[in-house]
Amino acid sequence: MKKILLLASMAILPLITFAQQEEEATENGVVSVAGKNGFTIETKKGDFVFKPYLLVQTTGNFNYYDDEGLDKAYNQDNVANSGFAIPYAVLGFTGKAFGKVGYNLTINAAASGANILQQAWFDVKMKEQLALKVGKFKTPFTHAYLTTLGSTLLPQIPTSLTATTIMPYSLNAVTPNIGTGFDLGVELHGLLAKQFGYEIGLFNGTGSGTNAATKTFSDDWHIPSLLYAGRFTWMPKGVMPSTQGDPNRLHEDKMLIGLSLSENVESESESTNDFRAGIEFAWLKNRWYFGAEGYYMNVDFTKRQKIKESYNYWGAYAQAGYFATNQLQVAARYDFMDRNGTDKKGLLNMPAIGLNYFFPNCNLKLQGMYQYIGRTGHTTQLDRDNDDLGQPMHTVKVLLQYTF
Repeated sequence: MKKILLLASMAILPLITFAQQEEEATENGVVSVAGKNGFTIETKKGDFVFKPYLLVQTTGNFNYYDDEGLDKAYNQDNVANSGFAIPYAVLGFTGKAFGKVGYNLTINAAASGANILQQAWFDVKMKEQLALKVGKFKTPFTHAYLTTLGSTLLPQIPTSLTATTIMPYSLNAVTPNIGTGFDLGVELHGLLAKQFGYEIGLFNGTGSGTNAATKTFSDDWHIPSLLYAGRFTWMPKGVMPSTQGDPNRLHEDKMLIGLSLSENVESESESTNDFRAGIEFAWLKNRWYFGAEGYYMNVDFTKRQKIKESYNYWGAYAQAGYFATNQLQVAARYDFMDRNGTDKKGLLNMPAIGLNYFFPNCNLKLQGMYQYIGRTGHTTQLDRDNDDLGQPMHTVKVLLQYTF
């Protein structure tokens, strides 16, 4: 039934055509250059544009873990993964050629392995209603990931998207997370009537950790073992900018309502078919920003694994930001996750608060946040103890960012 619903959804995507088409000024996905003056090379006709950009983020981190999962005999501390870090040191360039081909290349020097190549793509725009994007870029799933990297409300995206799921111990070789992030693939997208669009994509489904072609054919479904994904949005007030707060956008009224569907066919090495669905809402109203999302994942083992059970997970968050002054933004988020699956009781609830300060006329941004991970509704103490393994109970993060 799930396969039929997915194939039917993919068949009608070109007819429904709901998705986000990012503004040309921010489509590099890293640095918003809207309303900013910077170094750009452009021909007199404007048919060739070359725009270099830079993003550097330095963080101070404090993470406190509860006693579950720690072995005091080995001097394992409650405070871990703390200190200073550089999550992103991005150098890239973006632009357009011949008036219809957009391109982008992004190198993250703070990463390792295949993740050093964060993005590399070109986008052929036949017309506003139809464009073809090829390369390594963000998969069409969740507003949190599709927001421009340097423009997020809090310095850490919701834990419900990044935390690995928990399964029975015998199956723990398969622990996907709900978020999909960057991947290699091809995508059709477009915009209709200035408010409706679509994104339909085929991706490797292996994430950003490899730049190689490693996939096979599905044993169960007899189709290529790829990530089949689509995202649809309605933007009744015009194209929604990919930001969760910008001091240059204090007099705008934009709204987005979206739906995402995907199937990662034989995605795990053991192996599983992972179905994901998400619904999202974002509203930028003068000094206010509101955002909310809910997402669901079904992990279904292949026949050769001889595991009949399938496992279901969900997560959701709501967040808001307000510019108390032209440079100071206050932020709050409440994040939920059913990390141990719907067959077991218990949820993680993760409230967070933050402050963002935008230094005027120099592209510096200072962000700070505190997050607490709580547990509720578990049947046994063991279930409660296991549910937050690997996740800090208390997180404090301060981020200083410079963009060019």
